[in-house]
Amino acid sequence: MSLEDDLLKQRLARIREIEALGQRPYGGRFDFTHTVPGILAGYGSKTAEELVPEVRVRVAGRLMTLRHMGKAGFAHLQQDGERLQIYVRKDAVGDAGYRLFKLLDIGDIVGVEGYLFRTRTGELSVHVERLEFLSKTLLSMPEKWHGLEDVEIRYRQRYLDLIANAEVRKAFVTRARIVASLRRQLVERGFIEVETPMMQPLYGGAAARPFVTHHNTLDIDLYLRIAPELYLKRLVVGGLERVFEINRNFRNEGLSKHHNPEFTMLEFYQAYTDYQGLMDFSAELLRQVALDANGSTAAEFGGETIDFGSIRRLSMREAVVEFWQGGEKPTLANVADPEWLSRHSDQPTPGQALAELFERHAEERLVQPAFIYDYPVEVSPLSNRKPADPTLVDRFEIYAAGMEIGNAFTELNDPQEQRRRFEGQLAMRERGDEEAHRMDEDYVRALAYGMPPTAGEGIGIDRLTMILTGSRTIRDVILFPLLRPEGPIDLVARLRELDA
Repeated sequence: MSLEDDLLKQRLARIREIEALGQRPYGGRFDFTHTVPGILAGYGSKTAEELVPEVRVRVAGRLMTLRHMGKAGFAHLQQDGERLQIYVRKDAVGDAGYRLFKLLDIGDIVGVEGYLFRTRTGELSVHVERLEFLSKTLLSMPEKWHGLEDVEIRYRQRYLDLIANAEVRKAFVTRARIVASLRRQLVERGFIEVETPMMQPLYGGAAARPFVTHHNTLDIDLYLRIAPELYLKRLVVGGLERVFEINRNFRNEGLSKHHNPEFTMLEFYQAYTDYQGLMDFSAELLRQVALDANGSTAAEFGGETIDFGSIRRLSMREAVVEFWQGGEKPTLANVADPEWLSRHSDQPTPGQALAELFERHAEERLVQPAFIYDYPVEVSPLSNRKPADPTLVDRFEIYAAGMEIGNAFTELNDPQEQRRRFEGQLAMRERGDEEAHRMDEDYVRALAYGMPPTAGEGIGIDRLTMILTGSRTIRDVILFPLLRPEGPIDLVARLRELDA
């Protein structure tokens, strides 16, 4: 028998001993009066004298340390990422209570009742008078000094990662604050939250490859949405003039530190404004999100201080000129010249060439937050053209830490022009571009009923969370990132054998 099997056998045997003491190894309700963080916040600064008269508490948590000393012992309960010491004496909990304490393993979940005091070393603790067993752990916890360090295990067994690594929990608490801040700010500005279909008969709203599924009853293929954009703009046509959705999108793409096939975005639309209006709004939105998440507009990421307190504004052409790498630096006239662009890129059109040069020279060098505006029409099939330059559109993207975190534009609301754009995208598909948009006839029909002047924006919550938590990979801010299938897990078979 292996050491793991021996440990498992011992812990299953302890379940029977716990039951013999009248306790439930997988217990029921425990009405607590305090949480561990609440006790630490409320009484952590109190002296021993200030804890008299008795402060009585009922608190539950997972045992993370355990130390026996004859007829007494210490342990630490962990709850919500914080730890509180408990002190158990045989003469306080009785014979049965102390026998139960001697049966405990690190990782077990218990509830205690008693009063607060300070030990001789000054540590705030619970003097336990009653101990209640709540849940047995059969597997050993990660080694206490090093935590859980195996990256593969951390992502695959996120539950264990959260138990072992306090910083991981903090990242996801920060993520929750980011989402709450975005939602609150939009609601305060009169936006309403909506839900749009995740399974769509025709995907659109972004350039990406979809996941395909099949509906048996209707016998039709459906696509997991790559973006909610076209549905949200239909709602603007219908009179919902400020709408948003915090949505899950699915794109059949590769995995990288910036990409997960399933990801979360905020997408919102506002009638009677344009991309300049959204640029101003976005600067306020992101500044406040940073404050709500971290208490500061700045965050440390990859050795850099990323500050959302001030966001630069550069045209795409200006960005190419400023961040050009190698050779003679071009001028603004160069990057506006179709012939020059064709000599420096193998893309089929000047607009696509400009976008490719931007990605090659500027994108990763946009460390401090920046709005990049004036995108080529060829790469923006849903954006309104600039009246002063029809080769460009009223669009901006938000960059920080060398990656795109948002995309926004003045919406194209001319149904004839939208039809022509879709047809241009169809031509690109015929030339082999699998990510080009398809014709959405119902969306064209919706525009034909009249959509007010509108601007819309999508912000990637995962990437924004990466920056505000200093996480170097998107997997660190998604609770259950996509991984390759795991090999066989033999625990079930081992439990079956030991149960026989």
